[in-house]
Amino acid sequence: MIRSTPAIARADMIRCALCDRAPCDEACGKLNPAERLRNIWFGNEQTAAQSLPAENPCLTCRAPCEQACVRPGEVPVRDLINRLYYQVKPECETALPETEDRLKCDLCGIPLENPFLLSSSVVASTYDMCARAFEAGWAGICFKTICSLDIHEASPRFSAITGNDGSIIGFKNIEQLSDHSVAENMEIFRRLKEKYPTKFILASIMGRDEAEWGELARQCEENGADAVELNFSCPNMAEDGLGSDIGQVPELVERFTAAAKRACHIPVLAKLTPNVQSMGPAAEAARRGGADGLAAINTIKSITGVNLHTYVAAPSVHGQSAVGGYSGNAVKPIALRFIAELGQHPGLKGMHLSAMGGVETWQDALEFILLGGGSIQVTTAVMQYGYRIIDDLKSGLNLYLAEKGFGNVKEAIGLGLDTLSETTDTLERDTVLFPQFIRERCIGCGRCRISCDDGGHQAIRLDDERHPVLNGKNCVGCHLCVLVCPQRAIVPGRKRIARTK
Repeated sequence: MIRSTPAIARADMIRCALCDRAPCDEACGKLNPAERLRNIWFGNEQTAAQSLPAENPCLTCRAPCEQACVRPGEVPVRDLINRLYYQVKPECETALPETEDRLKCDLCGIPLENPFLLSSSVVASTYDMCARAFEAGWAGICFKTICSLDIHEASPRFSAITGNDGSIIGFKNIEQLSDHSVAENMEIFRRLKEKYPTKFILASIMGRDEAEWGELARQCEENGADAVELNFSCPNMAEDGLGSDIGQVPELVERFTAAAKRACHIPVLAKLTPNVQSMGPAAEAARRGGADGLAAINTIKSITGVNLHTYVAAPSVHGQSAVGGYSGNAVKPIALRFIAELGQHPGLKGMHLSAMGGVETWQDALEFILLGGGSIQVTTAVMQYGYRIIDDLKSGLNLYLAEKGFGNVKEAIGLGLDTLSETTDTLERDTVLFPQFIRERCIGCGRCRISCDDGGHQAIRLDDERHPVLNGKNCVGCHLCVLVCPQRAIVPGRKRIARTK
């Protein structure tokens, strides 16, 4: 059974650096611990457990992998492998699928071997990078936005919000478009299509007027692109009237979409900006212009921080900075909201929705699919962890689909939309779902009591053994305690109690 809360989580291996050519693998020689750790990191512990050899080599091993680690002794490799054997593996009810056929889908009728594409960015900006991504298992790429502008990038151009382990939570960039000429990019398309004829090439373009939008779309089709994505959403353009400036004006979205459609015969997707209150007007305009699909979301205008000594926001470029585009896992809740808006819009039915915004794991991707995404694009997670994350995206989603009895990933598209309301007015409010305490996991830290006292309803006390005890009269079932527990020792209970009037 695939758990909604994994038996082993990132917190259990928080010091793992997810190394390239990991020393733990070289020291082990019996299994590939780095791959199992990477599976756990990306929420794929069942694949890790079922991929282990039948006999556990760790039982008679002195764990040289832990000492070979770049952080010697700080990653409990042997314990994690043992937990995969004895905690996770016995709960696996569905064998790993023998094929990836369930992942086959399409983008506007064009076959995809799986739903995963690189999104338009630096991760898909050269022939070599795209070729390596294809070899790794990505179904396609959305090539970095092609334009006729003379692009010169700033240095540095990235900043980030990081978690306690140093991993990126939110990522800001002030990067612009492809710095290759149109001719150079067309040559890349020809080479990619010749070498990888079954892989999907989505060409992101940006023009300055109708003629340029049309010309770029035409050239992309002639040189091997399978579809065109119109970038109406980049927040970092130096020239006015480009990028997100277009996406905020439905009339321009419609006009430039129509120009691209007139110039080519391949599918056209409009990539929409999240820097609006609602995507509906721009999406409707794109449809009127003839768009076959939509892509969302692009990055969100942001400032990630200000240096307290120089007073300059990050990143500092010769003592100056600028508002930039925010991405990464931190934007996923906002992206899901916009994808749901598009997925529920009655006037957009039948349009392909290529979804993105903070996808790191297969669970992230599945959430977008359940809200209407027909394909999934990824950038920031690849920038942090590399193309190799495709292995866990595919295997995790494939196992989930098999366990749930889906014959194809397309059967899951939009299944989460019917239970979602734009407001909270429709929610039932007459019962309380109490939390449940798992004593064997509790370490007695008291974080639940502090949060409940100072941020909740004073419904938790600690007994003489420092275990939490619930006061049902005060508990309103907000589940703040569930969220703050560092041990995952508090979970939603099984019974609802009628609210006291």
